[in-house]
Amino acid sequence: MRAPMAFGLVAVWAFGAQAQTNEYGSAELIEKARAEGKISLYSVNFTETEQPWIKAFNKRFPFVTVHLTRAPGGQLITRIQTEAAAGKLTADVIEYSDRGQIMKMLDLYQDYAPPNAKDFSPAAITDPTRLWPRTTTSWCLVYNTALVDKPLTSWRDLTDAKWKGKQIAEVIAGGGGPTWNRVLFERQVLGEDYWGKMAANDPILFPSGAPATDAIVRGELKVGAQQTNIAIPRIKEGAPIACVMPREGAPFTSYAAGIPKTAVNVNAARLFLNWSLSREGQESFVRDSGGFSALIDGPTPDGIDMKTVKPWYPKMEDYVRLQASWVEEWNKVHNYRQ
Repeated sequence: MRAPMAFGLVAVWAFGAQAQTNEYGSAELIEKARAEGKISLYSVNFTETEQPWIKAFNKRFPFVTVHLTRAPGGQLITRIQTEAAAGKLTADVIEYSDRGQIMKMLDLYQDYAPPNAKDFSPAAITDPTRLWPRTTTSWCLVYNTALVDKPLTSWRDLTDAKWKGKQIAEVIAGGGGPTWNRVLFERQVLGEDYWGKMAANDPILFPSGAPATDAIVRGELKVGAQQTNIAIPRIKEGAPIACVMPREGAPFTSYAAGIPKTAVNVNAARLFLNWSLSREGQESFVRDSGGFSALIDGPTPDGIDMKTVKPWYPKMEDYVRLQASWVEEWNKVHNYRQ
């Protein structure tokens, strides 16, 4: 009787191991990734975002070393284009926030889809054959709790004349994919007059979100629309700010992550993306970075009740077609020159 029982236990263990393996890829893929042993990751995500995420990946797959190259959007796209033109692109995985820009470079990428491809919101997917929403961020209303008595609940709260005179921190329209998405949302959802009403309050303009949020944390400015993946980590650190999801909706930006055709460590790259896009990988990102997940019924950041959130994704056609002209128009309304 002992032999059949032992065989049964082995069979159950093998089935469980195989099921776990299939979540991230086949046993063959994992062994090939082990042999490659490394990947080069190009990302616009903050280093503070990528480092804990990579650490969590290595807890599951310690045999793949991730070499991170992090740069702001403009710098990274220039590097990608320059290296690709010279035939010297070294990235095995690229993660970029401006889906419109990356769509212009679609031929750079090879076919790829994660095992759980069907579990993602279609609106968040840049290209269902090559580019996937590893990172998803959202905007919230941020205010300094030591300086603002009444919580903000609406985007239109920022247009109140009481904030006139250099009290609002605002990221410029050309500050990257998430910022362009916010500007698109403002005009399409809040109305054509929203930009003008914001500009009338004379906000302080910032090239990116981190310094804008920090200005509110320090009390130099009082309010502003900022990204959850910047604001929530500051709150966890004890910063005197609140992050409120506005009632009209919140523009969600899903980045585009894919594998270039020139990738050397293709199997390790696929394993890395498979894990990053899995529920475990998405939970790691959301937990450590205060972002969201494009998984249907995916994890949410601490302190955010999804019952109060109205995610808004742009139409890709509008995102690409309107970007240049509307950013230029926003700059004129705000009297901004680069």
